[in-house]
Amino acid sequence: MQRRFSRDVITIVVIVTVLAVAITAGVFVLINRFTTFTEATEGCRITTPDGSLDLEIEQAQIAAVIAGVAHRRKLPERAVVIAYATGIQESKLENISYGDRDSLGVFQQRPSQGWGTPEQLLDPVYATGKFFSALVKVKNYRKIPLHEAAQEVQRSADGSLYAQHEDNAKILAAAFTGRVPRAVHCWFSPEGDEKTPAPAPAPDEARRELARNLGSGTTLDVSSRKRGWLIATWSLAHAQKYGLRRVRYDGHAWNVTAGEEGGWQADAEASRERVQLS
Repeated sequence: MQRRFSRDVITIVVIVTVLAVAITAGVFVLINRFTTFTEATEGCRITTPDGSLDLEIEQAQIAAVIAGVAHRRKLPERAVVIAYATGIQESKLENISYGDRDSLGVFQQRPSQGWGTPEQLLDPVYATGKFFSALVKVKNYRKIPLHEAAQEVQRSADGSLYAQHEDNAKILAAAFTGRVPRAVHCWFSPEGDEKTPAPAPAPDEARRELARNLGSGTTLDVSSRKRGWLIATWSLAHAQKYGLRRVRYDGHAWNVTAGEEGGWQADAEASRERVQLS
């Protein structure tokens, strides 16, 4: 009798154990699926006549900063293309806090080589300014092959690698400089979640950072359509960071509630003289 009871108990224990493992595995799969789905609900898409690219929002923010610094310095689009190709190769256009030896940031600049302090090099505005300061000293940088110009600045182990990113860099430059209107669209959840709650709308903070990026005299009033789209694109790329819900300019508006398929929609009340943030 005791022996039969022990077998019954063992059988029950085995069944419970198998069920527990199965349930745990199922929950794990569901969590993975949910995580994947969540990660896919934000991003940016760049679309120009030369092609389309998908970026993470951080990459779009870096791209907007690079275009903004170039605009402030009155540099040609070729300089922006070279900077993008370099940034893609060095960091995938991410502001990373590590690298080969003491390399840091978007362009993997080294404090020990005189580029700046670690804190400065992790500021994309500063790092981009240092890159352009070196680039404009390169003789004929507008005309020589892209990888040669980039290598004169970076002095990397294999400068030929920059060339492979030229086509994508041209797509980004056309979009973020404002030359191609409505070329950048980003989407994300306005509600956020427990880990990343949505920030309160901060258009004033966005304006201050925009002024630091493009120059101390920057306002949302625009003197040309290209400049207007540069500002509108910068604002859209930073919308998640500053909690912006809507960007309006030039007869069109971007709204966070429209999601991935929304893009820029016609808005007859959107001004051609001023970028509107809310």
